[in-house]
Formats: sequence, C-alpha cells, structure tokens
Amino acid sequence: MRVAIAGAGAVGRSIATELVDNGHQVLLIDKSPEAIKPDRVPDAEWLLADACELSSLEEAGLERFDVVIAATGDDKANLVTSLLAKTEFGVPRTVGRVNHPDNEWLFTEAWGVDVNVSTPRIMSALVEEAVSVGDLVRLFTFRQGNANLVEMTLPSDSPYVGTPTGLIPWPENVSLVTILRDGQVYTPDPEQPVEAGDELLFVCSAEIESELERLLAPAAHGG
Repeated sequence: MRVAIAGAGAVGRSIATELVDNGHQVLLIDKSPEAIKPDRVPDAEWLLADACELSSLEEAGLERFDVVIAATGDDKANLVTSLLAKTEFGVPRTVGRVNHPDNEWLFTEAWGVDVNVSTPRIMSALVEEAVSVGDLVRLFTFRQGNANLVEMTLPSDSPYVGTPTGLIPWPENVSLVTILRDGQVYTPDPEQPVEAGDELLFVCSAEIESELERLLAPAAHGG
C-alpha cells in the first residue's frame, strides 16, 4: 500500500515508521526544511513541499497513493490537504488529524476526510474506558457507514452475566467484535457466555448505543 503523510513532525514520523515496518511504501511531505530528516525514517521517501498547494501534490504524484494522512499540527492545513487529495486526485482513503476539539465537527466527508483522529477524544475515551462500568464508551467513529467502535465493561448486575452470546437478544445493526477478559482477547462464539467484568467491544450506529446500554446494564440506564 502507498501512503502519503502530510506533516513530518513527531506524529508524522511515528506513523511513517510504523507503516514502513509493516511493509508499506511511505512518502513524508513537509514545507519546513527543518522537518525534513530522512535519517529518522530512512526507508521512506521525503518531499520538501507545501501539502496545501495543488502543484506540490501534483509533484508528489498523489493520484498514485492509496491513502493520504493529514498529520500536521494545523487543522486548517489538514482539512485543505484532505479535500485536495479526495477531490483533485481521487485518493481512496483520507485520514485527518484533529488537533483542537472545537474543530472536530469540520472533519467530515464534506471536507474530504474519511476518518478523523482526535487525540483529545481518544485520550478522554481511554480515561472513561478505564473507570467506567456499565456505560458505553465511544472509542472511534467510522465516518463511512455512520458506525462507531464502542466499549462496555459488563457490570455484575447485568441480567446477561453467564449467558452465551448467541442467546443475547442483540439489537439490529450491532456487532460484537471481541471480548477482553483477564488480559486475553476472545473471538465471540455463540456458545461462549459473557462474564462480569468482561470488556465488550462493539461496532454499532450511534442511535443504537442507548438501546445497547439498556439491554446490558438496565439498572443504570432504565432498561
């Protein structure tokens, strides 16, 4: 897979290193000469250019890439890069970094962003996930398909403790992705019962979240 990353700061370089280690071809783009440090990610390509300029993206041959990641520290630049990548070069997948929570509402398909990654939201979700029992915590939003990755730690008073997953009357458009228990990852099996304290990860639409909470934790959510 060919991936272009706009922004060669610490975040961009970290992403590039991970992708290169996984066998992908990576191009790092930055307009600052100080950010161009090929020795930091020697297996990546580097380009000194402004990713908000159409001519720079043409020079990079952006139409050849499968994914563009806008990872600069400037939300405006990330939006412009994503929009150009999607509308001018037909890049199949764009990922936009959100630096300031107030700007998150802009990072949508209207601005060419398929997936937004908000560091403040992720950090707050991880805090909630660590301390919440019986509440759904939204970990990630998939822009395409209007679906979210959500987590719930099953409370001990849930009516479905000890019930096989195949016998739980899940709402429509809910998919149980995995069960985390005692440091182990379990693939859901219809005959496997859930236990108090299990961390359950689901993919579901936003409008189903409250129904899922009422199903699994009725005492806390008026089910």
